[in-house]
Amino acid sequence: MRIIQAVEAVLLLAASTTAYRTKQAENQTLPVVDLGYELYRAASFNETGQFYNFSNIRYSAKPVRFGLPKDLETDRSSIRDGSDRRVCPQSGPAWIFIGQAWLNSLVMGTPCKGCFTPYIPPGANWNLPLADPDPREMEDCLFLDVFVPEKVLKAAGTDQGAAVLVYFPGGGYTWGRKEWNPAGLLAASGRQNLNDSDIIYISANYRLGAMGFSSGPTFQSEGGIPNLGLIDQRFALEWVQKYVHLFGGDKDRVTIFGESSGGGSILHQITAYGGKKGPVPFRRAVPQSAGFLPRTSPLQQEKTYQLLLQITNTSSLSELRNVSEKDFIKANSLVVGYNTTYGDFIYSPVVDGDFTPKLPGELLAQGAFDKSVEVLYSLVEHEGDFFAAPYMNSSEMVRSSIASLFPYMDQSLIDHAMTMFYPPIFNGSYGYTSEWERAALMIGDLAITCNGKYLSQGLANKTYSYFFAQPPSYHGIDNLYTYYDGGAVSSTDVSMVMNRTVAITIQQLITSFAKNGVPTAEGVSQFRTYGADAQVLRLSSGRGFQEVRDGSSDARCAWWQNIRYS
Repeated sequence: MRIIQAVEAVLLLAASTTAYRTKQAENQTLPVVDLGYELYRAASFNETGQFYNFSNIRYSAKPVRFGLPKDLETDRSSIRDGSDRRVCPQSGPAWIFIGQAWLNSLVMGTPCKGCFTPYIPPGANWNLPLADPDPREMEDCLFLDVFVPEKVLKAAGTDQGAAVLVYFPGGGYTWGRKEWNPAGLLAASGRQNLNDSDIIYISANYRLGAMGFSSGPTFQSEGGIPNLGLIDQRFALEWVQKYVHLFGGDKDRVTIFGESSGGGSILHQITAYGGKKGPVPFRRAVPQSAGFLPRTSPLQQEKTYQLLLQITNTSSLSELRNVSEKDFIKANSLVVGYNTTYGDFIYSPVVDGDFTPKLPGELLAQGAFDKSVEVLYSLVEHEGDFFAAPYMNSSEMVRSSIASLFPYMDQSLIDHAMTMFYPPIFNGSYGYTSEWERAALMIGDLAITCNGKYLSQGLANKTYSYFFAQPPSYHGIDNLYTYYDGGAVSSTDVSMVMNRTVAITIQQLITSFAKNGVPTAEGVSQFRTYGADAQVLRLSSGRGFQEVRDGSSDARCAWWQNIRYS
């Protein structure tokens, strides 16, 4: 099995499409939208949901390797039908196999074979096993999909236009595909008793791994541009501003959302350029479990870049640009798959002095961002469990785990955190009863949980926030709920049957927020903003939907927000 397949099984859990019948494009009766630079015919029509799918629309001309997205080229010689399917090259770290097996064992109550042997990355080696990539994976992958209700498309240009949801997929900044089925979200929008009951849904690819997040002093001195994946996202958002009205959308009511690294990307979009380039090209944001490692060390970035050069047997960026596409995609998989320590993905956004002038937490604290953005933030109950190695059973192993993620950080800071904020007290008073749970809490705080607190505090606590506590509430499981399509869905990987009520509630919260800035749903009697008392809406079928106080620690988060990671 290719590494990425295991990743998708536990974190992405792509929603089923079997419950919906579609009419394919070959009948030539589907509508065509003229974008000026190209003509696109809908790829299919969902007869159950009454919406069209315009697939694989190019939002950038083919960029050169490590180059910026490019202005679109005009080609009106034919009508495109979405059959040219593209996926940005995917990769995932080998330790994910252990994490998947460990969480499965916890849910199912069975022993976990191989989970308690310390993981050692195999290292750079061209001969390590890798399955052939999906034939759709290619560097020329900057495409997006548009799903639009039939009546919205028919009304294009005649009224205000529908609210727009733009999705950036998660996956550790090394994998993620736009190919999710939004039928449930569109249906949830249509069920709501609001003046405008429909939305347009858009999902976009962006470059990943070495293609989208290479960085480091040598890379930049040779003309490389860090954070290209984030710049791709921004380019897609500018496309939405320019073209969504042609599908019946309102460019002034764009909401971006995404989970895990998709949510972490949203934090970077909110704080892009330190707020110095004016309003962002969206009005609202729904970051779900927004995650990234605050990677600020130039030495750490340099090490990763040199590893890529080593694997490709090159010595410069110009030589790296001339490596064949097949070998470059393979090298990316080798770097990510076999050279990452447990809990890491090796690539992520970095502080670059431009798009990301400082860490988002710093920029939010300083007010250096567009403060007009409206936010609905979400977390799950066990954010860090997947990223903490199950074999950790001592303070030294926990310390070594954090140190491996930040090898150039002042190690005394880790010691201080473990003494003051995560002490070796296992009676549950600090939120853990074992060394593994202690590590999971630390990693969850610094990489995911505290990002929500930074965002709420930066926006004067005027955000909305919900807390997903439906078992098994591990990082990424809620994405299945977001994309629930109305059918019977279960997953043997997590021994779980999804709760339909919770799924529809999440979908209604997201879509109502996209339309009017206030999240509402059936069965939710009250949903206040975060406020001074840190109120969040807890979602759990067992205990009902109720407001509770945010359980994340102000003191711990303030610590992670203000320390230096390099």
